Order: sequence, then structure tokens, then C-alpha cells
Amino acid sequence: RILDLCLLLPAAPLLLLVIAGLALVVFVVDGRPLFFSQLRLGRRRCSFRIWKLRSMTLEVDPRRRKPTRFGGWLRGRGLDEIPQILNVLLGDMSLVGPRPLTPADADRQIAQHPPFARRYSLRPGITGLAQVCGARGVALTARLDAEYARRRGVRLDLVILLKTLWINVVCKRGGARALPPDEGASR
Repeated sequence: RILDLCLLLPAAPLLLLVIAGLALVVFVVDGRPLFFSQLRLGRRRCSFRIWKLRSMTLEVDPRRRKPTRFGGWLRGRGLDEIPQILNVLLGDMSLVGPRPLTPADADRQIAQHPPFARRYSLRPGITGLAQVCGARGVALTARLDAEYARRRGVRLDLVILLKTLWINVVCKRGGARALPPDEGASR
């Protein structure tokens, strides 16, 4: 929490300007609403409302939704997630941790892979080990969330944040790479 606040508080004015600028572009290019909000589960499965810049079309049927003209660009760089800094400042989330899921997704994934439930011992994050490693699938995500819980600390959080920044600069598909093995594990 201290690292979150030390990094966010000095950057908050700039980040709020970025959010305002991106929201203005969403308004001009794609119209209203500017933001997307959804209920997610956090630490100890407590629910909270997550905020993102709207990047998807507004069809009633979720299966028919697709990225908006500007939304595809936002999503490709992870910029739609910047409003989640408000969730970090409120203490619902951290900068680094397991991604927060909807209650339905959490129930489904825990039913598929019961160890996945361990992720709720941590505060969820805007980014995490599973994201920077490009994890796909509930078993690998659960394993990486457990690895993060075991190894977490300021150094690992900074590595994940730097890798996230790199991935978002070169786009998500081009930047995801595995982290080096834990040097302390082999000793």
C-alpha cells in the first residue's frame, strides 16, 4: 500500500489530466458514456466497483459487443485501465496483484480450478505477474498468482510495473515475456 501511494500521489495530477484527455477523445470519437463501471471482487471476495474508460460498443447482448473505433487503440495499450488509479487510491486495489474478476467469473474459475480461490488473500491489482507473463487459462493464472503471493515485495512489484509499462508501449502482444526465475528459490 505504501508503494502504491508513493508512486501514485506524485503522479496523480498528471494521470488525472491523461484520464481527462482520453475521456474527451472517447466523447468526440465514440460518444457517451465515457466510462465503464462494473462490480468486481477484491481481497477476501469483498465487492467494489471498478472504473475504466469505455472501449466497447453498447449492444445489449455482451456477445455482440466489440471495441469502438478509439476503444481498440485504448485496449491495445492498456490505457482504458488508467481510471483504476482511483480504485488504488481508495484502497480497493493495488497497482500490482491478481486481476479483479466479476463474481460470476470468479465462481466459474474456482469451480474449474479450486486453488484459484487463494488469489482472494491478496488485494487485486491493475497489473500482475500473470499479465506480464501473458498467462492464458485458469490453471496457469492461479499458479502465477500463487507465485506472486510467495515472492511479492517492492522489487518484484517494480519489475512488474516496468514490464507493464514496456508491454503497453510496444502493445500487449509484442511485449509479454516471462519473468526471470526466482533467484532465491534455488538457494
